[in-house]
Amino acid sequence: MVTKNIAIILARGGSKRLPKKNIIKFGKKPMIAWSIKAAIDSGKFHRVLVSTDDKKIAKIAKKYKAEVPFLRLKALDDFSTSSMATYYALLQAEKFWGEKYDTVAQLMANCPLRTAEDIKKSMLIFNKSKKPSQISCFRFGWMNPWWATILSKKGYPSRIFPNLTQKRSQDLPDLYCPSGALWIAKRKNFLKQKNFYMPGHRYQEISWISALDIDDKDDFLMAEICLKLKNRKSYIKK
Repeated sequence: MVTKNIAIILARGGSKRLPKKNIIKFGKKPMIAWSIKAAIDSGKFHRVLVSTDDKKIAKIAKKYKAEVPFLRLKALDDFSTSSMATYYALLQAEKFWGEKYDTVAQLMANCPLRTAEDIKKSMLIFNKSKKPSQISCFRFGWMNPWWATILSKKGYPSRIFPNLTQKRSQDLPDLYCPSGALWIAKRKNFLKQKNFYMPGHRYQEISWISALDIDDKDDFLMAEICLKLKNRKSYIKK
């Protein structure tokens, strides 16, 4: 039996912190184009679907060879989780095409630096793990969350981990943060749980550059710098 996997790229139109972030120009093309290309080039998906409520985003997504046969009907507000948006998109897709998929992968359009190689490696590890779902993450690097504090309005610190303030950074364990770059789940488990954070889920580390989520102007500037760095590395290798 041929295994069918579907990639669902979420791209809602109502971004507030960075207006039109899913189609803003990033490295000479719309941001969403990077996720579409990575999904298609990975060769791991029977379909690459863009789930959006915005006709302009849909038009751009089609230009870059994603499938957008319908607009999102549910999970359109600021409070719906990405898991629920993917859940409803999956139901729409299966009804529209009359298909059922073995695996569903969720890609956020605001993670443009995740690559086809990241996807191929993560899918391979997921299939070998036999776990119901897998969530991309990155290791904290130059920032040390163990020393995090909450500041009062007058600037007084309240440490979150007060017992670790005297520890050297090299003596503390690594900490990891989830990223929206790539979430994967077995269809039957996902439809039952309606959430990638289901019992038995695992994390899969990718590089912090691949994992970078763009939500505001500072994130965007950081991503632009990372893109230039990646391009420079490619040029040096040649």
